[in-house]
Amino acid sequence: MARPFADFHLVVTIATLLTMLGLVMVLSASSVEAYSADGSAYSLFIQQAAFAVLGVVAFYVALRIPLRVLRRLSFPVFAASVLALALVLIPGIGSRVQGSRRWFDLGFVSVQPSEIVKVTLIVWGAHLLAARRSERSSYREILMPLVPAGLLVCLLIVLEPNLSTTIAVGLVLAALLWFGGLPVRLFVTIGVSGVVAAVILAMTAGYRSDRMRAFLNSSEDPQGIGYQARQALFSLADGGIWGRGLGQSRAKWSYLPNAHNDFIFAIIGEELGFLGCALVLGLFALFVYTGLRIASRSVDPFLRLMSATATVWITGQALINMGYVVGLLPVTGLQLPLVSAGGSSLAITLFMFGLIASAARHEPEAVAALHAGQDGRFSRLLRLPKPEVYSPSRAQAARARGGLRAAPPRRELPPARRRGGADAPPRRSIDSDSARRRAGSAGRGDPGRGESRSTMSWRTTRAWEPTYPINHARERGNSR
Repeated sequence: MARPFADFHLVVTIATLLTMLGLVMVLSASSVEAYSADGSAYSLFIQQAAFAVLGVVAFYVALRIPLRVLRRLSFPVFAASVLALALVLIPGIGSRVQGSRRWFDLGFVSVQPSEIVKVTLIVWGAHLLAARRSERSSYREILMPLVPAGLLVCLLIVLEPNLSTTIAVGLVLAALLWFGGLPVRLFVTIGVSGVVAAVILAMTAGYRSDRMRAFLNSSEDPQGIGYQARQALFSLADGGIWGRGLGQSRAKWSYLPNAHNDFIFAIIGEELGFLGCALVLGLFALFVYTGLRIASRSVDPFLRLMSATATVWITGQALINMGYVVGLLPVTGLQLPLVSAGGSSLAITLFMFGLIASAARHEPEAVAALHAGQDGRFSRLLRLPKPEVYSPSRAQAARARGGLRAAPPRRELPPARRRGGADAPPRRSIDSDSARRRAGSAGRGDPGRGESRSTMSWRTTRAWEPTYPINHARERGNSR
């Protein structure tokens, strides 16, 4: 992992392998249902392949978007996605399928705005927290714009209704707050409140309460509410270690509902066996390592927050999907990212992978190598622009141009109102005492002493600092 573009190549490789595996498994799992519905075994596969091509284009666009443009457009795009969530609830605009109003039916394709809002919330939330972090804002100022917006998104998605996507948005919001440096006590309070709200929502609707009862007692109604979960376990058991062979699934012959979508992991286990499931788990584990490594190596707080949050969202959604397939969690309906059938989810997830790959190209060593002329064949083939070198002073100037509020100047009392009056002997200022204490503590190897509690809390957030100096990275890039 010493090469400057290792993380970038890993992200591209993981996205490619998961997408190709997903296309193959969608073709296998959907062939029977597609033939019975349309007379062609390839209809659902062709639709998924078309969205995969669209996702590749979105991946490339994400690689080319300059960070300043991405941050400038983050709030308008997020606001537009929230507006789309509201419009989809209006009869005549949003289409109702299986009791839920979640899609815009454009005739040739259906678009699900709740998938788009996940990415827009990640980008806007990372931009907001990175800007507020640089301003040393209070925790209330951090929570007030972000948490109400996230709760509004959750409310609109619940009204569709769509509890599974609400859980995914909750994961995004929790990851933003955690990596943004929210205190553990406040984070736990918000997390417990979210879990309680999710349980209440799960028990209020009929089909959601049925899923909970099926999870708690799967043998209660094996031919009714517990049928789908039991068939998934039968499929996994039927696959064994080596699997029955690609295309040889029995469950897809109308035994397992939604075999190509929510329960495609069961088809992978049946056809490719334990080894196929281990391959999927290994790819997502490698993605966790790569995504968090990109976040830890980034010097831009915005990229750190965005990469870490996106990694938690994609991996968390994958773990929830595989968890309810194997019976460890109640069935929620969350898709397996890049693998399950679903055009909007596939294209949006590939766009998010593109943003993570762009963050990998902004690592200090990668930036140094690119500016030293070591573009690499992949970058030259795609004609990707060279990333800008991150500069905190430049970022502060950009925030000043954007009209963000600066910290208020410190007010001092007039001489006549100071203790002791005008004739009192001069006293050393607090600032000079603090400076002397900081200088003394720095000489003793304690750089944190003398700082205020709020400043130290912001400097020790979970949005990690880079693990090596930028100058050292430039020297290593030039030496190559």
